[in-house]
Amino acid sequence: QVQLVESGGGLVQAGGSLRLSCAASGRTFSSYTMGWFRQAPGKEREFVAAISWNGGRAYYADSVKGRFIISRDNAKNTVYLQMNSLKPEDTAVYYCAAASGSYLYRSSDYDYWGQGTQVTVSS
Repeated sequence: QVQLVESGGGLVQAGGSLRLSCAASGRTFSSYTMGWFRQAPGKEREFVAAISWNGGRAYYADSVKGRFIISRDNAKNTVYLQMNSLKPEDTAVYYCAAASGSYLYRSSDYDYWGQGTQVTVSS
């Protein structure tokens, strides 16, 4: 069982930056692929980024590639999402998720979810 708690969301102007954190409980955190998803009002939840269990590989949606960076610290049971050059279209609730399998682009690939943190980017 893994419990995930996101933090770091807020209101920022376009072009600004935010850093999201996701703290995980449980001693098996390092065995999970970790991902970030987001859901804007009226839209489906979409993949943002994911990182392998040891941080060796990172994967990004095309819409955030070059602007967002995912990282993890297994000693702290925490995964991060550094978001730079934010745009109004990045406005959404951001969710952290943990996957025990090797697939990572779909919501259904993930076993555990956090409650989400709101990110609002003003123009």
